[in-house]
Formats: sequence, structure tokens, C-alpha cells
Amino acid sequence: MLKNPWTKFTLAIISLVSQTILKFPASGANTAYCQLDQNTISTKETLRQNAIAGNPNAQQEYKQMLQQHGDLLRNCRRNNWLKEQAIWVRLYPCDVKPGSIDKVLDNVVNLGYNTVYLEVFFDSQVLLPKNGNYTPWPSVVDVAGQENRDLYAEALQKGRERGLKVYAWLFSMNFGYLYAQRPDRQNVLARNGRGETSIDFVHDRSQAFIDPYNSQARQDYTQLLQAVIQRRPDGVLFDYIRYPRGSGQESVVGKVKDLWIYSDASKQTLFKRAQNQQGRWLLERYVNQGFINANDVAQMRNLYPNESTPLWQGRSASAPSNLSALQLDIWYFTVAHAAQGVIDFLDFASNQVKQRGIITGAVFFPDGNQVVGDIGFDSRLQPWDSFSQNMEWHSMSYALCGNPNCIVEQVKRVLQSSSQKTNVQPVLAGFWGRNDGQRPSLESQMEGIRTSAKPVESISHFAYSWLLPEHTRERQSCGL
Repeated sequence: MLKNPWTKFTLAIISLVSQTILKFPASGANTAYCQLDQNTISTKETLRQNAIAGNPNAQQEYKQMLQQHGDLLRNCRRNNWLKEQAIWVRLYPCDVKPGSIDKVLDNVVNLGYNTVYLEVFFDSQVLLPKNGNYTPWPSVVDVAGQENRDLYAEALQKGRERGLKVYAWLFSMNFGYLYAQRPDRQNVLARNGRGETSIDFVHDRSQAFIDPYNSQARQDYTQLLQAVIQRRPDGVLFDYIRYPRGSGQESVVGKVKDLWIYSDASKQTLFKRAQNQQGRWLLERYVNQGFINANDVAQMRNLYPNESTPLWQGRSASAPSNLSALQLDIWYFTVAHAAQGVIDFLDFASNQVKQRGIITGAVFFPDGNQVVGDIGFDSRLQPWDSFSQNMEWHSMSYALCGNPNCIVEQVKRVLQSSSQKTNVQPVLAGFWGRNDGQRPSLESQMEGIRTSAKPVESISHFAYSWLLPEHTRERQSCGL
């Protein structure tokens, strides 16, 4: 059965199952954000460099300092209103260089973060060693002589040496451009009623969305997931649990051919939701034609005169059967079917992780499930309010209004849809110590959430590349 993705049409489908461094003295005294002072940072960096050079004394001192800073950070967070401050991190081929991952994670600790969300599947790449990669995607590290390097496993180990939790962060319904170019995977891609894939639609090679109902997509993703959870991360976060977002008028879906339900698996699953012959005939006519009119209804009744009204999941036999009621019912039903695919794919993926006793989380936009106008919806069709309440909810709260108020309102909206047991963890974008145009500083955003959304004890910042752009550029092009 479908779940109801939005309360807007609950009655229509009743039973359908949504750098500025603050001072943190080496003595361990706490500050609001648990950051290290610059002298301590410089001392640690010198030790790191000497340790890489092979100095045994520096190696021992560096190791001791990592443990000390881990203890300081742990104690600071324990006594802070914000128990967890996380950061989103991507690794690059250049991170095979000695000490590179160490420097990334040292910077993470220096800035007061005690959790890392490590990107292990993104842009048609997986953070798995080339010689141990049995997925349909190429490895991030494809460098001669580095075929066995497992940067994912190394980051897990080095993170834990510093007292960090390390999650695996994965794209989900976005399988990437290279995957979309495979001749044997064309049926896997999501398509709208104009025959377009997401690559045609958004003109962005980083986005290639799949049909969540497709069994090949699930098989490929399972292969990836098994490799990810085998390395025992502290959690697994699922991103891109949605459909693509268009620009301008295409950012809203208002008719059936706008929906990403036209690949074979999605269409067949939709038609199977019919509960009598009239229902199936009308669904097929509506999807293929893009609308229904009075002639269609008359033809349906002539074909199946022994049935009183078309039925599909959630539609009652006592529902009005006039044309306007049927048009509205069938529109909401196809929207619900599209949204249900998102929910089902997340459940399918997260259940595999939960079975291994690993935490799961869903990453989403608070406005990704918005109703637009009378019958329109945000084209992402991201029914996050129907995601499992047992998962962590990572809401990307990026609203821009020149102050934290609109960001806080997004967080409040998510909290209102969550249960007491749901761990809501806002994702913020910005910079330490300064505003950026309409985007307020990270400190002011967090303070706004602290005073207005008290249940929140975990916040993450997007992303390492924003906060340390120079170091990121060095790691993106090192001449390997």
C-alpha cells in the first residue's frame, strides 16, 4: 500500500501509505564551539609534518597529542548544549599522499567537530579500492600503484584515533552520469512523460536519477551498500532521496507527464495498484495520454459495465465518480505513487544497514515536499515527513533572508513533523566568524537554533571544502 506523502490530499487518497578560530586553550577550558587555539594548532601541524618525515619522537608525540585533543573535544562536547557538531567531507585521489588524511582530520578536530560525514558514493564514483571494487561505478582513486588503497577504511581508522565518529555519506537515487551512459542501464533511469532522463532535464552531468522501482537499480545499490557497511562506519547517511529539481516553471509538477514515473518498472508498479478493470484502464489512459476527459470515462464504462466505479489503492467504492472528481483523484494518486517510490527506495536501502546494527540517516530539503498552488508540488517530490522516524533526519536548512530567522523556521517545520524519538540534525551552510551576503555566520545560525529550537543537540556544517577552500584546492590538484 502507498503511504500518504502530504496531508494536502489525505482525504483524496485516504489509505495511501513523507575563519575565525575561537579560543580553546590547551588546558582544556571549554568555549562555545570547542575549537583549538592557533598556537596549539601550529604545534600539532609541526608534529604531523615531522612524523611524516620519519622522526620517531615526533611520531610518538603526535600520537599522544591526537589522543589528548580527542579527550578535550569529548569533554567539551559533553558539557556543551551542542553534543554533536559534524562536518561533511569529500576525499580526493591526492589524499593517497602520506599525511593528507591526517591533516584533513586534524583540521576537523581543530574546528571543534566531533563527527565526520565522509562521502563514499558521489558523482559516479565510489571511495573503494580499485582492486576491491565490484560495483558498477569506478573508484575515486585510479592511480597507478595505488590500486589497493582504501581511503574509506583509512579515514575510519584515523578518525577513531582522534575520537571522531565517522559516517558514510552516499548519494541514493542519483547514480551519476557515467552510470547513465551504460547501454545496459538505460531502463534503470527515471523518465518523465516526455521521455527525458534527468540529464536532459537539469543539464547537470552530476545528476542522473534512477527509477526507484527498478530491480536492477536496487541490485546495483545493494552491491555498493554491502561494501560500505562491511567496513563498519558509525552510521550511513542517504542523500539525493528525491527526484531532480527543474528550474523556473519546471521546478513545479502540475500534470502527470511532469512526473518521473514513465520508465517501465514504475509504470507497471502503478498499473498494478489498480483494484478493478476500470481502474487499470483509466490509469493507463491517463498516464499514456496525459489527461482524461468525458469520452474516456464513457469508453471505460462501456468496456466494463459490470463495475460501478474505477478503483485503485486508497480509492473507496463510494467516492464520487464524476469527471472532475476522477481527474483530481487520479492526479493525487499518481503523485503519491511517485513519492512512494522515494520512500520505498530509502526503506529498502536503510533496512540493509539497520540489520547490521548501524545507524541510518536521511538527508533532505525541508521545502522538498512543498505543495505549490492548488494542485502542484515541488518537482523533487521529497516526502521527508513520511520517512522513518527511527532514522536520523538531516534537514538541509539553507534558507537565505539575511538573518537566522528563516533558517530557524525551516528547522522548526521539521521538528513539528518529527516524533519525540526522531533525532533531527539540521545541516547548515556558511562560514565561521563572518556573514556571506544573505547567509549569516555559522555562530549566529546555531545560536538562533539554540534559542528557538531547543530539542536540537546535533548540527552539521556543509562543508569542509567551503570552510577550508585552499586546502581543498591543494588536494584536488596535486599532480599525481
